[in-house]
Amino acid sequence: MDSDICYASARELAGWLRARQVSAVEVVRAHLDRIERINPKVNAIVTLVGEQALDAARAADQRVAAGAEPGPLHGIPMAHKDTHDTAGIRTTYGSPLLARQIPQRDELLIERLHAAGVITVGKTNVPEFGAGSHTVNPIFGATRNPYDLGKSAGGSSGGAAAALACGLQPLADGSDMGGSLRNPASFCNVVGFRPSPGRVPTWPDPYAWGTLTVQGPMARTVADAALLLSVLAGPDPRSPIAIAEPGSIFTGSLDRDLRGLRVAWSPDLGGAVPVDRAVREVLEPAVRVFSELGAVVTEDCPDLSGAEQVFRTLRAWLFALALEPLLAHRDRVKPSLVWNIEQGLALSGRDIAEAEVLHTMLFHRMREFFERYDVLLLPVSQVPPFDVELEYPDTVDGEPMYTYLDWMRSAYFISATGCPALSVPAGFTTAWLPVGLQIVGPHRADHLVLEVGHAFEQATGFGTVRPPIAAG
Repeated sequence: MDSDICYASARELAGWLRARQVSAVEVVRAHLDRIERINPKVNAIVTLVGEQALDAARAADQRVAAGAEPGPLHGIPMAHKDTHDTAGIRTTYGSPLLARQIPQRDELLIERLHAAGVITVGKTNVPEFGAGSHTVNPIFGATRNPYDLGKSAGGSSGGAAAALACGLQPLADGSDMGGSLRNPASFCNVVGFRPSPGRVPTWPDPYAWGTLTVQGPMARTVADAALLLSVLAGPDPRSPIAIAEPGSIFTGSLDRDLRGLRVAWSPDLGGAVPVDRAVREVLEPAVRVFSELGAVVTEDCPDLSGAEQVFRTLRAWLFALALEPLLAHRDRVKPSLVWNIEQGLALSGRDIAEAEVLHTMLFHRMREFFERYDVLLLPVSQVPPFDVELEYPDTVDGEPMYTYLDWMRSAYFISATGCPALSVPAGFTTAWLPVGLQIVGPHRADHLVLEVGHAFEQATGFGTVRPPIAAG
């Protein structure tokens, strides 16, 4: 019964809970038992509030028994990313400076999850202040890849991705600036979706007009990611960029006939990024699936010139804006984070203005590209999961990587465009390490991207392959 519950899809589980075929207490207890057995091996969940979760599950069961209408995620257990503020529950951002921080209020994303009936069981591991796509920090250590415990789970939503792969929770929340929903999904053989900016409004947010960082869903299937997005999405008066469409647009079917779909495939962004041979060998046959489904696939790439400057400049500016006080404690902060903050402090007004002009030009080139194509396919990550002891890969396909950001360009170039992007399982290397395919759509075409990812997922089934640790 444990395995049936813990690897059921979120949609199945929500249906069982609404029909009272299982209780919220049974579901939460099954997941807590699994966390107790499996989590010590992967270190995905770093703060656990098991008794609090069981109390909340009992209360939820009582409300439904008394005739209350269950929410769309009634009784679903979730641990939240440790950069999302949760009232009364430790939220550390992976930093020793915040190791005892207990927020007084939930942020908007958590408010929406609780309103939908989610039961909070704890927090998932992150890199220090969410910086970097490898989940390790001085408080909790590294999250390990469920498919190979010697490899990275990716980041910054690495704890979330590993927890999903191991059946520790059916849904996960995360955030993405340079790939933090997509890279860990690729590394852990799950689904991660970077929605359009404003699709999931954020609050509180000191940089509320920004579009580089978004929050979004992770799951084991595209349909489950869409279910979670239906709860997270929708307008809120506290966000000036919130999209007016309600989240309910993501509750329907994702079925779509791909015949005639115009697909652009770019294995290396027109030679702009090196890609490990092992990744290419997985993705080339995966892309052929689209032709088999009737899509018209053409190797092509948008003009992404300026994306590097846009992302690096705006990221550094945001780091300086939000994290400059950390420099007073630089001996307790990882060097890469100090470097990125100092990069931001060195920027001039002209630097930021130039980046914003390039940002606008990039938007229009993508708009024109998507007049010719419906979606763009490319690697999520340029490398397969790497050694867990490394901070980041120092080379990709023989080319040196000089900073903790360099190896993530295939993800962060897309961040700079503002386009919605999905990571969906696409196969395994000869070393049995997961590789994700990135599906990118036009401005605000979130539903289209999910439909295309769902069709690919249904045709291939790579996401159903469980890690060996899952049997533990």
